[in-house]
Amino acid sequence: MILPFAQIDAFADRAFTGNQAAVMPLGEWLADDVLQAIAEENNVAETAFLLPDASGAADFELRWFTPAVEVALCGHATLASGHFILSADPARDGVTFRTRKAGVLEVRRDGDAYAMALPAYPPEPAEVPGLLDALGVDLGETWQHPNGYDLTVLDSAEAVLALKPDFKALAAIGHTLNIVTAPGKGTDVISRVFAPAAGIDEDPVTGSAHSVLTPYWARRLGRDTFSAFQASKRGGHVACGLAGDRVILGGKCVTVIVGEFAL
Repeated sequence: MILPFAQIDAFADRAFTGNQAAVMPLGEWLADDVLQAIAEENNVAETAFLLPDASGAADFELRWFTPAVEVALCGHATLASGHFILSADPARDGVTFRTRKAGVLEVRRDGDAYAMALPAYPPEPAEVPGLLDALGVDLGETWQHPNGYDLTVLDSAEAVLALKPDFKALAAIGHTLNIVTAPGKGTDVISRVFAPAAGIDEDPVTGSAHSVLTPYWARRLGRDTFSAFQASKRGGHVACGLAGDRVILGGKCVTVIVGEFAL
């Protein structure tokens, strides 16, 4: 079996920045263990699998797999999937994706970039035993969203940049996305994101993390739009907006590999 695929850098304005995603269109769903094995073979943060949506609820069905697990929501691979579809059809303005746990998502053209609508996940203050120790910090506010997101708020961009987490300790806390944020320098907000329980120690640029960061910072800043930078080694900029129960995230994509996957 030969499957086409593209490797795309999302939230990137040039190759080798932003976050990598493999996008693979399918004619029918393969067995879950095969999808997981393909994602492990691809060995990028996420592999997105697309299938035309026979239900009529959206244009495509969409699922995402890290090299280790299937996830409930992945923003950067959704943006990459939108780029994959819209690049192939210049007359098309947008595309919708039906997902299993995050509802219907949308990617639309926005000038020379894209605007992506994801669900907003407002966090609430919560005690997370062991989290600050695992991150290697003494002080920080901890918040949670029940969909599997831990948010730690520090007082400065320098504190975020200096983090050296204990990834084994973070993984032991459970299968959560560990987001750390502070006021930015050069952007309104800075963040880093860790997901060792999902097989990713530090994620380069995480769209789903901004489903949590956007409502938090919109409330704290007192406005519905702001700029954000995820300060991984690759790094990436995200334009953030809050629109009711949706976050609107803006960014560019670059296709770096087009090929075939042989099974």
